[in-house]
Amino acid sequence: MTTTHGADHGDSRGGTAADAGPRQDGSAGGQGGHRGHDHAQDHDGHDGHHLHASHSHADGAHHGHHHHHHVPTEGHGRAFAIAVALNMAIVLGQAAYGVIAHSTALLADAGHNLSDVLGLLLAWGAARLATRRPSARYTYGYGSSSILAALANAALLLLACGAILAEAVNRLIHPAQVAGLDVFAVAAIGMIANAFCAWLFMRGQEHDLNIRGAFLHMAADAGVSAAVAASGLVILATGWYWVDPAMSIVVVLVIVYGTWGLLRESVRLALAAVPSGVDMARLRDFLGAQHGVTDVHDLHVWALSTTGNALSVHLVMPAGHPGDVALDRIVHALRERFSMQHVTLQVDLGTSEHRCALDVPHPH
Repeated sequence: MTTTHGADHGDSRGGTAADAGPRQDGSAGGQGGHRGHDHAQDHDGHDGHHLHASHSHADGAHHGHHHHHHVPTEGHGRAFAIAVALNMAIVLGQAAYGVIAHSTALLADAGHNLSDVLGLLLAWGAARLATRRPSARYTYGYGSSSILAALANAALLLLACGAILAEAVNRLIHPAQVAGLDVFAVAAIGMIANAFCAWLFMRGQEHDLNIRGAFLHMAADAGVSAAVAASGLVILATGWYWVDPAMSIVVVLVIVYGTWGLLRESVRLALAAVPSGVDMARLRDFLGAQHGVTDVHDLHVWALSTTGNALSVHLVMPAGHPGDVALDRIVHALRERFSMQHVTLQVDLGTSEHRCALDVPHPH
């Protein structure tokens, strides 16, 4: 007898992620939601006549258990609105005074801020989509849009850095007179505004890659503006116009260094890799140590969004289904100890060979 136990909480409020085959009431089960993983063909020797029992908690409650949620922090909608408005004002001011003061650093910073406005709009839209409930088409909801937004934000930052670097190199080769006082004043205003915007996203950026992308955008802008302001003061004191593009190059290197981690992690999440911070060995040991479990296989962990993870696994229990209460305890522990918002457990008796379909070589 094989029994599937699905628990659906937090970010995923639809049905269970794996409910294949006939149910106890004889109704047809839905298709599994695992990426690239078809449980209907996972096991040799399974004849399809299995008894399945599954349930889902659409309201996020689970037999009175308390759950810890890593969900987007409240109040970020206002933070996005303020950041977008301030950055649009900065773009207009820096572009205008960049032309007046003949400062490519200001113009480059204006272009960088414009890319940030686009990045903020992407992150804001993704954060809004992540709150929408799952649908018949998007059974996991829209949380993965936050992963795409984080990826796009990293790409935009790197593109902006490339544009700034190209212009800075050009100005080093062909230096031009720069109005240092105007550069300092406008850049200082931009630095204060962007530092304030970065502060708005400080809360929650540790656990949300999407919010982290917005925070990095604002922090990078504040750094760029500070460097431009400093170059304005140096130009006023010394007349060294080459300082303007040289400072831009230094800032670009700092931004690229900080952005690389965001890009790497967002690409991994987009490819359904195990999220950073999840210890698969410890997770497997925990599941294998549960009462009645003799083997653990088909263990998969992936990100549903930048704040929520999912897990599916087969537990071999020769004594049979331990009861919903026992499985509920496992689900609760996975949620509290390993931050798994969506858990699907399938109980196997171990009477046939179990082999994950992803481990079977495919013909070329």
